[in-house]
Amino acid sequence: MAKSIFLAPSVQNNKQCTITRLSPAKINLFLHITGKRSDGYHDLQTVFRLLNWGDYLHFLVSDKATVIDKIADVDCLCRQLLLLHGADRITSHLEDNLIFKAAHALLAAAIASNKLPKQLPQIKIRLDKHLPMGAGLGGGSSNAATTLMTLNEMWQFNFNRDELIKIGTEIGADVPIFIFGQDAIAMGIGEQLTTIDLPAQQYLILTPAAHVNTAELFAHPNLRRDIALLLIETIKNQSNDYMQYLNTPYRNVFTPVVTSLAPAVDTALRYLQGLEKISCGTARMTGSGSTVFLPLDTSVASDKVLLAKWIEDAPCKAYVVGSL
Repeated sequence: MAKSIFLAPSVQNNKQCTITRLSPAKINLFLHITGKRSDGYHDLQTVFRLLNWGDYLHFLVSDKATVIDKIADVDCLCRQLLLLHGADRITSHLEDNLIFKAAHALLAAAIASNKLPKQLPQIKIRLDKHLPMGAGLGGGSSNAATTLMTLNEMWQFNFNRDELIKIGTEIGADVPIFIFGQDAIAMGIGEQLTTIDLPAQQYLILTPAAHVNTAELFAHPNLRRDIALLLIETIKNQSNDYMQYLNTPYRNVFTPVVTSLAPAVDTALRYLQGLEKISCGTARMTGSGSTVFLPLDTSVASDKVLLAKWIEDAPCKAYVVGSL
């Protein structure tokens, strides 16, 4: 299961016990598109890195229990069982929120698998949001994954990790990595995951206030969709070519498109590129943007005065964060 921060030991011994979990961010160390599928999606190849920075989700079991009908309407049942706070500004309608979608998908899977008991407790979820939206950090997908895993435990459906990943894939392509819970090589639409062991790393991350529509990016005529597929073992053996530095053939195919459409991203990336010689790393963009990051050499990562100046001089919000 995903790495989590627990501030409460259990929900089974005390119904009023709160579980708090970190809903971590991710970055893509590189991101290739290897082809377009017949279903309209694109095949990707990337290395996901989870960060020790993200949102927090607080889960509280209510004293109120809902009796389950033999033929349950999933939408109605989800509204009865879930009270969501702190996410009202993210989407205009509750059913569009990824936390709600995760609970909805979990309940639908439980009904299909005959796992639904005669009654379930109502769960109050409070979102403590720190990650910017539409930044390529996977915040919404991470929230969905954390919700899936936690409600699966609290409602005692006992789906295993592979089953949860299958459910998560229906919600979004980035959801599976957060259920997987560790750094991974990803293929397909992001659901084919292979563990990769990478040394700990610190990053300077910039989050410019820019957002480019993902559908627009995938449809852009200048987007490369023909990057050669690399063998899993090749990616594992060549980690020095994309961890600290980004050497050929590794790249993020979205970078030239996003920087041409979003000047704020271009400015942030150029700022980090100006620090590359000192940091001994290659600045790059994560996902389809807008966040950019710079891997930090060990000596630079320990220089708090220097990092404080870099954060102060940055053209947008900046953070120093580590791998999870």
